[in-house]
Amino acid sequence: MNSPTATQPNLHRPHMPRHFTKVLVISIVLLGLCMIASLAFGSRTVRWQELIDGLFHPAIDSYGADVVRKRISRTVFGLCCGAALGVSGSLMQAVTRNPIADPSILGVNTGASLFVVCGLAFLNITTANQYIWLALAGAMLTAVFVFGIGSMGRGGATPLKLVLAGAATTAALSSLVSAIMVPRSYVMDQFRFWQVGSVGSGNWDVIGTFAPFLIVGLLLAIITAPALNALALGDEAATGLGVRTGLLRFVAAFAGVLLCGATTALAGPIGFIGLLATHVIRLLLGPDLRYVIPMSALSGAIILSVSDVIGRLVGSPGELEVGVVTAFIGAPILIILAMRMKVRSL
Repeated sequence: MNSPTATQPNLHRPHMPRHFTKVLVISIVLLGLCMIASLAFGSRTVRWQELIDGLFHPAIDSYGADVVRKRISRTVFGLCCGAALGVSGSLMQAVTRNPIADPSILGVNTGASLFVVCGLAFLNITTANQYIWLALAGAMLTAVFVFGIGSMGRGGATPLKLVLAGAATTAALSSLVSAIMVPRSYVMDQFRFWQVGSVGSGNWDVIGTFAPFLIVGLLLAIITAPALNALALGDEAATGLGVRTGLLRFVAAFAGVLLCGATTALAGPIGFIGLLATHVIRLLLGPDLRYVIPMSALSGAIILSVSDVIGRLVGSPGELEVGVVTAFIGAPILIILAMRMKVRSL
C-alpha cells in the first residue's frame, strides 16, 4: 500500500507549465511599459527627457520633472492594488471552486463600503488607518455571511449558490449604504469620490499603510498554494493527502479578504480585476496555483495600471476613475464567462 507521502510529490514538486518563462518575460516587459505610461500620461503628457529627468536627475527642477515625481507614488500604489486584487481573486476562486468568484461579485467590496460609510457617518473617521480597519471588518463579516448563506441546503456551497448569495447580499448592503448616505449630505460628498474606485489618492503614506497588509496576504497566498491544488481535487481527496481542508479554506479566505479589504479601504471598491487577472493566467498557464497566484499578481497590476492610464486619457484634462474603466471592461467579460462556463466548479 502506498503511503500518503508517496502520492504527494505530483502536487508539491514544482512542474513548470509550458510557456511559463515566455509569459513571465512578456508580463515583466508589459509591467515596465505600464509604469512608463503611468508616469508619462495624464492631464499633462510629459516628454521623454522630462521623464528621464524626473526619475534619475533629482537636481533638475522643472515642471515636467516635478509632474513625473508626483506620479511615482500613484503608479506604485496602483501596481500594489492591482497585485492585491489579482491574488485575492485567484484565492477566492480556489476556495469556493467557483470560476467567476471575485470580491465584487461575492459582495466583499460592498461589505467594506458599508462599514466605511458607517464610519464616516457615525464615527467621523478621517485617516487611512481608520478606513482600513473598518473596511477589513466589513469585508470579513460579509465573506463569512455570503459563504454561510451559500452553504445552506443540499449540496453545500455550490458555485451558483455562492454567486446568488453574493448578488443578494450586494443588493441588500447597497440599499443600506444609500439609506445611511441620503439624509447626510456631508457623508455623500466624502463617500461618492471614494465609492467609484480610484488610485489618485495614492501617496507614500498610504502605501506605507497598505504595505503590511499586502505582504502578509501575499505570503499566506503563496504558502497555501500547493494545498489549494489538492483542494481542487475535492475535499475527500485533499483530506486523504493530509490537507486540513477547514483550516486551509480559512487561511486562504482570510488572505483573500485581507488583500481585498485593504485595497478597498484605500482605493475604493474596484471591481473585476481579480476575475480578469486570474482568467488570463489560467488561460495561458493552466490551473496550477503555485504559478497562477504569483502571475495573477503581475497580471492584476498590469490590468489596473492600463485601466488607470485609459481613464486619464479618456477623461483628459480631468480623469475617469479606474473603477469605472474596469467595470466597463469587466462586466461584458463576466457575462461571456458565465455563458461559456455555465457556472461550473473549478
